[in-house]
Amino acid sequence: MTTSSRPGIPQPEACKTMQDVRAGVDALDRELVALIAERARYMEAAARIKPSRDVVRDEWRINDVIAKVTAEAGKHGLAVEIAEPVWRELVERSIAYEFSVWDRTREG
Repeated sequence: MTTSSRPGIPQPEACKTMQDVRAGVDALDRELVALIAERARYMEAAARIKPSRDVVRDEWRINDVIAKVTAEAGKHGLAVEIAEPVWRELVERSIAYEFSVWDRTREG
């Protein structure tokens, strides 16, 4: 496949120059930022819903997320060596953010 869902941006296999590569990476980064922002809003919702601070960190859920991500990565040809550490960091940062939101929304 040599067409992209991003107008003017070639698929990686169709890139002929570093300018093509950089344009693709920049376009994807913009999309990733938007998706991560949406994910952060779910962390805000979790902070609002969870009844106590001690349930913000959920080891079972962390393992569940990582397992789902690594399975999905395989379906898309993403190396687990990239997916797992990226999502572990994303999850840890998300938990820290959720703690800060939980605390901020319950300050007296």
